[in-house]
Amino acid sequence: MFRWRLPQAVCVLSACVCLILAYGEDDFEVNYADPYYNEITEGDTPEPTPSSAPCSSPDLTKWDKMFSMLENSQMRENMLLQYADDIIKVEMGSLRGEMLRFVAQYGGSCGVAVETAGRRMALQLEGRLRETLERLKSKDHTSSAAAAGNSVGNSNHLEAMLQQLLSIARTQASRLAKLETGCFSSPGAGTSPKTGPDSRRPVNQEQEVTSRELALDGVLAALQQTRVGLEEVLRSSRQRYLPAGCEMALLFPMRSRRIYTSVIPDVPLSLSSFTVCMWVKPTIVSNKTVLVSYGNRRNPYEIQLLLGQTSALLTIGGEAHLVEARGVVNPGVTSEWIHLCGAWSSERGLASLWAGGKKVAVTPGVAEGHVLPDGGSLQLGQERNGCCPLSPGESGVPGFEGGFDTKLAFAGKMSGVNMWDRVLSEEEISQLALREGQGCRQRGNIVAWGVTEMVPHGGAQFINY
Repeated sequence: MFRWRLPQAVCVLSACVCLILAYGEDDFEVNYADPYYNEITEGDTPEPTPSSAPCSSPDLTKWDKMFSMLENSQMRENMLLQYADDIIKVEMGSLRGEMLRFVAQYGGSCGVAVETAGRRMALQLEGRLRETLERLKSKDHTSSAAAAGNSVGNSNHLEAMLQQLLSIARTQASRLAKLETGCFSSPGAGTSPKTGPDSRRPVNQEQEVTSRELALDGVLAALQQTRVGLEEVLRSSRQRYLPAGCEMALLFPMRSRRIYTSVIPDVPLSLSSFTVCMWVKPTIVSNKTVLVSYGNRRNPYEIQLLLGQTSALLTIGGEAHLVEARGVVNPGVTSEWIHLCGAWSSERGLASLWAGGKKVAVTPGVAEGHVLPDGGSLQLGQERNGCCPLSPGESGVPGFEGGFDTKLAFAGKMSGVNMWDRVLSEEEISQLALREGQGCRQRGNIVAWGVTEMVPHGGAQFINY
């Protein structure tokens, strides 16, 4: 088979060689043109096909629309906030400029006025402190020798406090003077504003105004501290000195059966109504401490005005007829003056107790129709009863030789003891109880403080301030 195909191959090869030799290499053209015929005739015009939209997108869901609305809303909100912020900045800047112009125009004069007023206040405070200190020294020199021993410590303490407050007042006056000098020496202080090109505010004027404000704040704080100290001094003075314009007091130095004060009324005590008032400053209070007691041989307990641990009590005709007011005495504070009144009327048996000018207890039906008998014994700081024999040298009421009990004795001070044969009105008792008033000048018609004879016994004595 090979032999048969070999002649065919030779024939084909020879034919190719002949063709190459016939045309030659130079006569061979290479046609690079498009072999297709693209001319379009009218009859062969194709129909146009519609194209799809270039920005076509699938339909949005309701969530996509909602998110789009939220984004738009957030954008609008940010724009509004930015706009509002810009407006506020502009308005605040304008307001700041107006305030700075106001301070530049009026700050100097206002500051000088405030500082001048503060300086006058400080000078007045210093004058009052001097007056109080001189008064304290003069009263210490004129006080009695017996009372001086008990009040030396208080006097020294008050004098030291007043000296300290006086030093503080002087310091504040000096500070105010420096502030006033600085205000007058600063540019534009206390003068009207200038106009023209030279009226521009100095750069450091705002800092000066701020420093003045801080200095005034410091002065105000110091004055408030001084005020607190003055209030403490006044409280101490009120505790030591007598209230209601009283000039003397009865001193009961200790609890003793021998220490009391006898009272001899100006008129007989045959009464169907009365009011008894007094200022007391107890040193110590027991379960039953007698302030006023009146009785006779038949009944030693016709009238009793008592103090308990925290209460005040009034009895008429005996302990069965009792009026009690609780919370009148503070057991932790026994160094303050207390104003007490007891009133009773036989017509309806209405008995009442007053403390500090206020009615604290009232009871009807107390010894209704009873009349206080005459010829009894009236004493302060004790009650006469049959418990104890009389001490040697002690005089008793004829037919009534009862003694005294140490456990019932009063220790402290009394002042302004008065008694009327009627029930005082609420206004009258309120006036008597004014600590800064003149209650001691309103004297009773049965017992009048400073007029009626009162005889101290066993160490009780009158002291003057």
